[in-house]
Amino acid sequence: MALQGKVWRYGDNIDTDVIIPARYLNTFDPQELAKHCMVDIDESFAGNVKQGDIMVGGRNFGCGSSREHAPVAIKASGVPVVIAASFARIFYRNGINIGLPLLEIGDDVEKIKAGDELSVDVATGVIQDLTTGDTFHAHPLPGFIQDIAKAGGLVAYVKQNA
Repeated sequence: MALQGKVWRYGDNIDTDVIIPARYLNTFDPQELAKHCMVDIDESFAGNVKQGDIMVGGRNFGCGSSREHAPVAIKASGVPVVIAASFARIFYRNGINIGLPLLEIGDDVEKIKAGDELSVDVATGVIQDLTTGDTFHAHPLPGFIQDIAKAGGLVAYVKQNA
């Protein structure tokens, strides 16, 4: 199953406090968090992101604190996958735990621009930039990680398989 959406492009070292600033951490309601996602670096994101749009970052995306709120805010914004050159390990784990697929493509990420239209096959790791015609290859997520994402996160996966 391919996901398709418009790119919201961010740079290197996007930390969790930028993804969801600490002043909004008085709730864990996903929809409330989504209203403030990326607000400190992109005031237009929360109000204009569309269901299915794709977030693309540079190196060390999701660095900083280990707050799970950050991938929750992204996923609740309607973003079904995040692509980056690399992810901070705790952000990567939190993304998996909440069912948000994260794909790493290294330096190829520099070829993807804001507003490009992407088609992403999470199962194979194939990313097509429909705007430029470029094709990129991420390491596909292992089958059990794909199952966790399909279930909606680790808790839902465990409940389904208990």
